[in-house]
Amino acid sequence: MAKPKDKKNSKDGGSTIALNKRARYDYHIDDRYEAGLALQGWEVKSLRAGRVNFGDAYALIKAGELYLFGAQITPLIQASTHVVADDRRTRKLLLHREEIDKLIGAVERKGYTLIPTALYWKNNRVKVEIGLARGKQEHDKRATEKERDWNREKQRTMRAHNRDA
Repeated sequence: MAKPKDKKNSKDGGSTIALNKRARYDYHIDDRYEAGLALQGWEVKSLRAGRVNFGDAYALIKAGELYLFGAQITPLIQASTHVVADDRRTRKLLLHREEIDKLIGAVERKGYTLIPTALYWKNNRVKVEIGLARGKQEHDKRATEKERDWNREKQRTMRAHNRDA
């Protein structure tokens, strides 16, 4: 019997590079889009090593195109010396025209924000998941935290009850 592929280490699997957990806490994410990311060679090597931080990243629309701002990809020490590596440069997001038009309408007319929620490999290409989001207010964040605590408490109680039975 063949062994199932280990998604975490497979070359073509959808292994996750980084997650933006803060996005779910700070925003109501209504819709998600998968976008390609235009990268330089040293950036791909750094992503393979997991040297990325995009907790403060966001996407903006400029001249009808989508760009990722604030994502930090730290260059490797052994990276090429003849290339000047800017770790916080603006990176172009690659989507179909109709998807970009839909996002432009949502951002400009309905007041949404574009937040990257995940960075992952798909068929040896780096993809970023963009969430169409609205900012949460303080009471929404507290309600989310209260619900999460309640779910944890429920799980603990169920586990304790199952052990006793």
